[in-house]
Amino acid sequence: MWLPESLSLTGSLFVLWLSLGIDRYLGEPKPALHPVVWMGKYLQAMGTWIAPASEHERADAAMPYFVAGILAWILGAILVLALSFGFIFFLTSLPENYAWLDIIFSACVLKSLWTWSLLAREVAAVESALSKSLAAGRERLSYLVSRDVTQLDAVTVRESAIETLAENLNDSVVSPLLWFALAGLPGAALYRFANTADAMWGYRGERGGRVWTWSGKWAARVDDVFSWPGARLTAILLYLVARRPLQLSLLSEVKKTDSPNGGWPMAAMALILDVRLAKPAVYTLHESGRLSDAQDTAHAIQLGQRVTYLCCVLLSVFCLLWYPLW
Repeated sequence: MWLPESLSLTGSLFVLWLSLGIDRYLGEPKPALHPVVWMGKYLQAMGTWIAPASEHERADAAMPYFVAGILAWILGAILVLALSFGFIFFLTSLPENYAWLDIIFSACVLKSLWTWSLLAREVAAVESALSKSLAAGRERLSYLVSRDVTQLDAVTVRESAIETLAENLNDSVVSPLLWFALAGLPGAALYRFANTADAMWGYRGERGGRVWTWSGKWAARVDDVFSWPGARLTAILLYLVARRPLQLSLLSEVKKTDSPNGGWPMAAMALILDVRLAKPAVYTLHESGRLSDAQDTAHAIQLGQRVTYLCCVLLSVFCLLWYPLW
């Protein structure tokens, strides 16, 4: 595993679990120190170069836009990996009697590459705002999703919040931790970059005054690959923590979404809660399910919390088997 040489297997497990403690009790680092914020600034700056403004788009320039998106993504990935390995080199250079600093610094960096507590708080905040008024619920949801919330009713606001929790349970928790178990801090950092690039560039058509159909295609496809195992693992973990057998209907439900990955945790959540989850005019998951209520939001958050803990347990076992091979 790509971690400082001074970290033993036990130390690596400490990194994983200490990051969980940091997430729960300390939360996110300051924006100036947050790697994902730096990634976002790079992606935003490069986006102005690779994606044409809506009024300047040329139909015959699809390939140049596509190539520009690939090159910008690769450059960002190289920077992320260079900084990751540079950080590891720095920790490796510390005196042996400061090995405990390796664990603390590595855990802090790992924590910044995944988050559960913030996601849970934001989803709970949507439900809390919704209990006051529909307008407040819509406004709070707008912080979480990119879709138009102005036409959503109370039920679809709640459904959108639960969908977001389920999808980000993979994107923000399971997949980054899985890539940490597979390839250490560089693996988690590269996944986080790929997922952030997809979130900012991976759109079809116009967004924010720019056309992303070709410029963001590479970012979207790479994220599909990186998120593929985590999405399916997240669905399985949801069934495990809910103590429910896997349902064959899950396979038919996931096909209703365009995403090859997002449908897995969302469909699993819908079936387990036995509620309908819909994105208006796009898809409806578990259409025969009942309409969700406030208790379903609380139950979804509880399931997500359990998935986070179970994921750490299973990945610890995986590391016990995987680490000696490195």
